[in-house]
Formats: sequence, structure tokens, C-alpha cells
Amino acid sequence: MDELTPAQVVELREDLRALEVELQESLVATADGVKPVDLDEPIGRLSRMEAMQQQKMSEANRARTQSRLRGVKRALVMTDEDYGFCRTCDDPIGYRRLKARPESALCIGCQSELEKR
Repeated sequence: MDELTPAQVVELREDLRALEVELQESLVATADGVKPVDLDEPIGRLSRMEAMQQQKMSEANRARTQSRLRGVKRALVMTDEDYGFCRTCDDPIGYRRLKARPESALCIGCQSELEKR
């Protein structure tokens, strides 16, 4: 795989900054969804169970968003010389992969190996 060009690095850094803002806004917007369900609220049993299930799903979504945001922040502090290289094998991470997930720290091969474990 080819290393990133300087223009591609600039473009991907802009993508990272935009993604950082988007993820932060998402966390703010979903903050209410993880508040505890009031068990004393006079709603039906099924409605309470649905509310608790919705709360758990919101917590899981927020955890994924927080994890992705940490990855974005790690990528933003990398030097241009280090960005775009796999942290495991040091091979270049493809431009198309980084365009889809600019915070990617692993190449496709190493990511696949990690997911198999």
C-alpha cells in the first residue's frame, strides 16, 4: 500500500477535526438518554422495562462514541510522519480506509487479526 501524500494527510486531518466536533455534539445530545429510569414514576410495567432497555442501548451507543472520540483525539496528536501507519506492523494504512475511519490505528490485516481473537 502507498504512503499518504501530504495533501491526503491535510484532508484526513480536516476529516478528523470535523469528526471530533460531530462526536462531541453527539455525546451532548444523547446525555439525557442515559439518565436513570425513575422507578417511582407511575408508568406501566412494560413501559418501564422499555425505558430501561432504551437506557442500556443509549449507554452502549455513548460508550462506542466515547471510544471513537478517544481514537480521533489520539490520531490528532500524532505527527504527520506517524499518522497513517499501522501501530502493530508499521505498514501504511490505506487512504480509502482512513477516509472511511480517519482514526484507524491499524491496517486492515492487523485489524482482522485483532477481531479474530
